[in-house]
Amino acid sequence: MTDNSASNSTPPPAERGFSMPAEFAPHDACWMLWPQRPDNWRYGAKPAQVAFVAVASAIAESETVFVGVNDDQYENARHQLPAHIRVVELSSNDAWMRDVGPTFLTHSDGRLAMVDWEFNAWGGLNGGLYFPWDKDRRIRIKIAEILGIERFISPLVLEGGAIHVDGEGTLITTEECLLNPNRNPEWNRTDMERLLCDFLGVSKIVWLPRGCYQDETDGHVDNLCCFIAAGEVALTWTDDESDPQHAISYEAREILEKVSDAQGRRLKVHLLPLPGPLTIAETEASGVDRLSGSKPRQPGDRMAGSYVNFYIGNSVVVMPLLDPTHDDEAQNILESLFPSRRVIGVPAREILLGGGNIHCITQQQPKVQA
Repeated sequence: MTDNSASNSTPPPAERGFSMPAEFAPHDACWMLWPQRPDNWRYGAKPAQVAFVAVASAIAESETVFVGVNDDQYENARHQLPAHIRVVELSSNDAWMRDVGPTFLTHSDGRLAMVDWEFNAWGGLNGGLYFPWDKDRRIRIKIAEILGIERFISPLVLEGGAIHVDGEGTLITTEECLLNPNRNPEWNRTDMERLLCDFLGVSKIVWLPRGCYQDETDGHVDNLCCFIAAGEVALTWTDDESDPQHAISYEAREILEKVSDAQGRRLKVHLLPLPGPLTIAETEASGVDRLSGSKPRQPGDRMAGSYVNFYIGNSVVVMPLLDPTHDDEAQNILESLFPSRRVIGVPAREILLGGGNIHCITQQQPKVQA
């Protein structure tokens, strides 16, 4: 394994022929982490663990799944997860592999590599969601060691849920997150675009103003909009103009339908219904331990539920089931968008109660093709 940082003379990944593939491209594996922290997951994460097992089991129909576990939960996780899912000791502060795990890169010669971004728990001491995050910060280097792949060290504070790419040069993100002063106050938009192009091999950045309403990640794009194919995106949507999400989705749609991608194509926008609105119940909030340094869960708080927060596997799409009044509609739309994959709905409210959803707890490892 070789480390390369932007501060030395080594050319950045893009100049060396590496780029980030789209999530809908073939995978070799999926990486997840095991939930356990009692100040984020209610009742010691027992209900959340059931949901994580369901997600891992669904994805494992399509590809190898690795679940990283803290030592004190290893036997419990191994007991709950099916035998064909690989459980590895990989200490973490929480269970959001999309954000703390590596962003994988591939090369046309068959090499796999990764970007090791800076991580500050979604805002550090200025609005971050917990402290400390030291174990999370080491996850990327540990996975690089496990896989024996090259690791490119980026100076950019960035979480995996803040970006989506089409694998053909286009990246979508939000200004609310990437330009937030609690991430990279020393860099402006031009600096950010240069770093994203250098490390991910993209050439066109599509900036959306905001992420989903009340998203505690400061507006991750993966909860609002994602690529489902080259030239096509899915966008969370509501026709209810009184809902704060309407204005957010409307401005995003206006941008997406007018912009062209890196290949000069106009994007086709598919709409997925907004679940809910969904709020935290008193019984759900009361099951979360109150500890200093972590985000409190209050009864009545609105959650940033979204059907866009799904995982695209090799042969399956694993989507969250969040609202019986909209689940079937969302699943039918996804089945029409992914006719070659089986859409599997997983009850995911317990994941949402922790602050994210299926896409947030997973990270695809792309297949390398010489």
